[in-house]
Amino acid sequence: MEAILIQAVGLFLIILLGFFLKRVGLLSKADGTTLSVVIVNVTLPAVVIVNLAKLSMQADLVLFIIIGFVWSLVQIAIAWFASRKDSAKLQQLYMYCASGFNIGNFTLPFVQGFLPMGVPFISMFDMGNSIMLCGGTNIVVDRLVGNNTSFHPKQIALRLVRSIPFTCYLVMLCLRIVNITLPDSFLTMLQPVASANVFLSMFMIGLYLELRLPKSAVRDVVKLLSIRYGVGLAIIVAFYFLPIPHLQKVILSLLAITPIPLFGVINSVLAGVKEEVVGFASSISFLLSLPLMTLVVLILGTSV
Repeated sequence: MEAILIQAVGLFLIILLGFFLKRVGLLSKADGTTLSVVIVNVTLPAVVIVNLAKLSMQADLVLFIIIGFVWSLVQIAIAWFASRKDSAKLQQLYMYCASGFNIGNFTLPFVQGFLPMGVPFISMFDMGNSIMLCGGTNIVVDRLVGNNTSFHPKQIALRLVRSIPFTCYLVMLCLRIVNITLPDSFLTMLQPVASANVFLSMFMIGLYLELRLPKSAVRDVVKLLSIRYGVGLAIIVAFYFLPIPHLQKVILSLLAITPIPLFGVINSVLAGVKEEVVGFASSISFLLSLPLMTLVVLILGTSV
């Protein structure tokens, strides 16, 4: 328990360091954007390759791809139902930001430190999650709020292929299905790059933190976070009583309380929601998820 708490505090201090350096003017939010490019295109792919290189393919791993896809649809449906009496703009805020999973920039770095044997399950889940974040969520939300939209599977496919992490997921999955193993020397060279993902991800979150919110938007943010985390905590209780392997129970419980994904922020701003409102909600979600996910690990434990 002590080791878990120390590591959680360490992650929080990295976030705090990034926030502090931004506040004193040594770095800026723009530096966080640069870091995000490095994370998404360099360190995160390295994590995927290193952790899936010797993966033994099983049916439950493939099932996590489907779970990631379906779970996002359920989140959207719940957010739509909870906001059906609100304006179209607010409905889009709730559906975009109460659905989807922040995997690469938060959950994966967290699991790397606490529960490395869960990385393959997180990675498979993120494949289904990516399909929604890269276009599926936009299509569903537009239809629910009455916007005219057409289904363009080729556009979604192109966005997925252009996503380096998703392409790495897909390539590694194919390699493991045909039982092709990458050279140990190559994996050894990638290991330092993969290890850097935890620090860079948490530091980037600190640079992105925004703690200012217009008073007129307090109710909207509280409702959004209540939907996201209320549903997540209810799902954790349900998972606790399900007869599933302990490792999968822990991983699914952690996924239930991940922060708002970056795509949720982007899509909400494009829908007309004020950037400071979405930015504040996203920042608070990071600060909520870290202690909640730590609490899940402390309660459920890490033993398989």
